[in-house]
Amino acid sequence: MTNESLTLAEYQRRSQRTDHFPQIGDDENDALLGPLLGLAGEIGTLHAGYKKWLRDGDAYELFKDNVAEELGDILWYTANAAEKAGLSLDEIARNNLDKTSDRWPARGGESPRRRKPSEHFDAGLPRRHQLPRTFTVTIRPIPSGGPEPLIEVIWNGKRVADNLGDNTYDDSGYRFHDAFHLANAAVLSWSPVARGKIFSRKRLKGTMADAVEDGGRAIVIEEAIAAFMFAYARQHNFLEGVRHLDYHALKTFQTFTAGLEVEQRHLWEVEQAVLQGFAAWRQLRDNDGGVLRGDLAARKLSYTPLI
Repeated sequence: MTNESLTLAEYQRRSQRTDHFPQIGDDENDALLGPLLGLAGEIGTLHAGYKKWLRDGDAYELFKDNVAEELGDILWYTANAAEKAGLSLDEIARNNLDKTSDRWPARGGESPRRRKPSEHFDAGLPRRHQLPRTFTVTIRPIPSGGPEPLIEVIWNGKRVADNLGDNTYDDSGYRFHDAFHLANAAVLSWSPVARGKIFSRKRLKGTMADAVEDGGRAIVIEEAIAAFMFAYARQHNFLEGVRHLDYHALKTFQTFTAGLEVEQRHLWEVEQAVLQGFAAWRQLRDNDGGVLRGDLAARKLSYTPLI
C-alpha cells in the first residue's frame, strides 16, 4: 500500500493495466458490457453489505473495510467504462461538481447570502430602469360582470398590468399567477413580465437589453414557463408540502430561457423562485387576494392577507 497522491486521470490510466475485458475493436464483443455489468454487481454487493450491517450492527466489524473495498471496485469499473467510452474521469468529475453546485446551494444554512448590488442584471442603470429592490404589490378581487372572477394588481397606489381572470373552464385560480412573476423578480432578480407590465421599469429603449431581455419574446417565454409550472404543480397538489422539485422540471426552465440573462442563475435559485411563487399563489387563492412583498437582496417573496 502507498500513500502517494493520485489524480483521477492517473488512476484512470493505471487502472487499464489490469483490464482483461474485451477491448474496443473486438468484433464479437461489446467493450462496455463488462464494466457496466461489473458496476451493477459491485453496487449490489455494497447493498448486501449494508443489509448485514443493519442486521448485525457493531458485530459486523468489517463493514467499513468492506465499504472501502466495494467503492474501490466501483471506481475501477467506472474508470474502465469511461476509458472505453472515450471519456475522462477528470472531466466527468468537474462536470459533476458543476452540476451539483448548480442544483444545490453550499451547505451551511438554509438561507443563502444576500445578493450584492452588483449581482443584479440591471446593476448600474438609473433607478427608473431597474427592478425595484424591494416592492409591495397588492392583488385583490374586483367586480367581474362576466363569466369568471377577476383580480387587479396595485403597486405604488396605482392599478397596473391587466385585470386577470383564470381563462380556464374551472375555477383554477390562475388569475393569481402574477405571484410567479413576482417570485422570479424577487428570487432571481429577473422577470420581463413584472419589469414591463407591473413596475414599468424596462431598460433604456433602443438598447439590446431592452429588445432581448425585456421585449415581447422574453415576456412570452416567461408566461410559457408560468403555464408549464402551473400544469406541473397541478399534478402535485400545487406543490403543497413540497421542498424540492423534479430535476427535469427545473431543466425545462433552463431550456426555455437559454440565451437570456437568467440562464446565469443556479437551478437551486430557480427552485426557490418556483416554490416561493407557489406558496404565495396558494395563499392568494385561499384568501382571494393579498399583499406580496419582495426583497431582491434577500431573494424572498412573502405574503400577508388583505386588510
